[in-house]
Parts: sequence; C-alpha cells; structure tokens
Amino acid sequence: MAQESDNGAAANAESGSSSSESKGSEEAPKKEEPQSPKVKQNNASSSSSSDDWGSFYDPNNIFCGKYDCYKILGFDYETWGSAPPTLKEITKSYRGLSRLWHPDKNKAKGAREKFVAIAKAYEILTNSDKRKEFDYYRDRPDEYFQKYGSSVLWTYAPKSDASIIGLVLFILANLFTYYAQRNKYDKVANHLIRAAVEDWSAREGGSTESIEIREKALAILAENREKAIEAAQSNGDTPKKKEKGPRLTSKEKREKEQVELRPICAKLVNEIDDFGAGFRKPTYKDLLVIKMVKWPYYLGSATLWWSKYGIRRMRKLELNEEEREVLTKNAVGVVAWAASTDEERAEMVTLELWVSDNLVEWREEQDMKREGLSANKRKQIKKLRKKGSGGDYGYDDDLHLD
Repeated sequence: MAQESDNGAAANAESGSSSSESKGSEEAPKKEEPQSPKVKQNNASSSSSSDDWGSFYDPNNIFCGKYDCYKILGFDYETWGSAPPTLKEITKSYRGLSRLWHPDKNKAKGAREKFVAIAKAYEILTNSDKRKEFDYYRDRPDEYFQKYGSSVLWTYAPKSDASIIGLVLFILANLFTYYAQRNKYDKVANHLIRAAVEDWSAREGGSTESIEIREKALAILAENREKAIEAAQSNGDTPKKKEKGPRLTSKEKREKEQVELRPICAKLVNEIDDFGAGFRKPTYKDLLVIKMVKWPYYLGSATLWWSKYGIRRMRKLELNEEEREVLTKNAVGVVAWAASTDEERAEMVTLELWVSDNLVEWREEQDMKREGLSANKRKQIKKLRKKGSGGDYGYDDDLHLD
C-alpha cells in the first residue's frame, strides 16, 4: 500500500509539472516577426493580366514599352516607400512568373507575349544603369523626348504599295490633261458664241468667225420661221391676227432674237473641232501618256533645229524662209499666228517682227485696227508718233473718219 501511494504521488507530481509547463507556455507572449516596409508583393495570378501592369511613357520601347517594368513583376513603385525591391526579390518574382507564363507550359492566348514582357522587365530591373534610367524618366517625359528624338511622337503607318499609288496618280494626271484641253476649247467656244449672238464688233472682241457664224444662224432662223409658217398653213391653221398691246422696244426685240439665236450659234460652234493655236476638242492625243511618248521627238527636233540655226548664224548666212517663219511665229505668239490668214502671215514675215522695234510697231498697228481706225488715220498717228508729238494721241473721237 505504501508503494502504491508513492507511485500515485509521483504520478500526480509529474502531471502537475506537465500542466504547469503547458500553462506557462500558454501564458508566454507570442513574438511577432517584423513586417517589411515594402508593399506586399503581388503573386503570380495577380500579374496574369496586362491590365494590372500600369503605364509608362516609352513609345520607343527603350524599357518595357507602354507598361511599368515594376508592375509586370508584381511590385508597386508608388507604395514601397524607401525600401524598393532588392535584386533577390526581383529574381524570385521573375522565376515564378516565367514558370507560370512559359509558352511551353502555358498554352493560353497571349502567354508568349506575357513571357517576353516579363523577361524584358527582368532584364531592365537587374541592370543597375537601366534601372536608374527607368526610375529617372518616370516623371520626366520631356527629357525622355529630348534624348530619344521626335520619332517618339508617332509611329509609322503600314507601308503602302508604291506601284498602286503611282498608277492612281498617273491616271489622275491623264484625266487632268484631258479636261484641261476641254477647258481651253470651251473657253474659246463660249466667247465665240457670245460674240455671234450679241453681234460684237472687232473692237468689242468679235472676229471674222463670229460674224460668219451669226450670218449662218440668222439664215437658219429665217428658214425655221418659214417652215413653221408653212407647217401651220398645211395643217389648215390660219395665222392669227396680232393682238393689240404694247409694242416691243428695240432692246426687247434684240433680246428676243438673241434668245432664238443662242441655241443655233451653239450648235454651229460645236461643229468646229479645231479653232487653231491648240484650241481644239480633246482627243486621246491629249492624254499625258501620249504626250510623254512624243516628248523625246519634240525635244530632239527642237534641239536639232536650233543647233542648225546657231551654226548658220556663226557662218553669217542669210536667214532662209523656214527660219524667218519660225522666228516670226515665236515673236507674235502661237495664237496670233494660227488666227491669221496665209496673206497676213506672209506680210508678217516680210516685216521682220523678230526685231523688237518692228514688233512694237506692228502691235500698235493691230491695236488701231481693232479700234476701227481707217488706213489714213493710222498713217497720221504713225507720223505724229515718229515726230514725238503723238505719244498720247487719242483716237477714240475719230473712230469712223474717212
């Protein structure tokens, strides 16, 4: 019995000691590990979307392009304070993310692009010089611009096919030359129609062509009126007596006649394909491609002709008929030459208009003819001008003398 009591006391002592130890261990304060001042690093899943990668001004892709290198690896530059991530922490984050997004293991869409971006961020942040530069330009986009040039402001558009652009421009150029020729023709045609309808004199801008067209139009108008009367009579219609009313003035009669003449004159003018001096209806010959084919011929012909002309002048030979005609044509202009008759051209050649003084006198003569002065009056004006007293002589008051 004594032995059993001793054993029980010993067991109670052991249990008491164990309970006191456990109680003591429970009452002992727990030690907390100090937290790092850095913001908690994002895990791999939080960096799975490029929407979480922040933004950065890097249009030239010097660093991580439009994303923040720190954000790509799961760090927040704005919140870590004075304790930025160490090289060890960057490497640890890179290894975890690279294993997660390695294209051989992750077949998700965009995995390869994310893996490349993670590798680029690791390359920048583990290079001390690149990392310092990246941190420096974070809030200094103007200095980034100064260092890496103006190309950072835009990106080049995809290259266009130069052959297609050239073809389109060539077609437009052909259309332009065609309609430019049409515009030249229409300008002369409209002038001629107006001169014929309004019966312009030479002084007003009329010409022999406008007078001929007006005469033809008047004949056609009279013929049309006769046919209308004959048609009315054949149908048994008797001409109505003129109703009494206000008589038309001469101006109103003239305007009425012009209205009737205009479509007839327009039709007659439209039948003329070529007015001369290059004022003609456009054809396929006015396309740029046709002109380009002819350019070598024209250039070669002109070079050859002027070379011969220069050689003859050095030999002091007399001007031949062809040379006199070409020099006269160049002096008076292509339009005046084309508008002249054969007799007028022969007269111009004899006047040696390639000489400046002769050309000035000839142009004054043409001006006086357009003013309607007689031959005697023109001679009087020439004499006065030669004497020096007729430089400002006015002849508007004597247009119909002689």
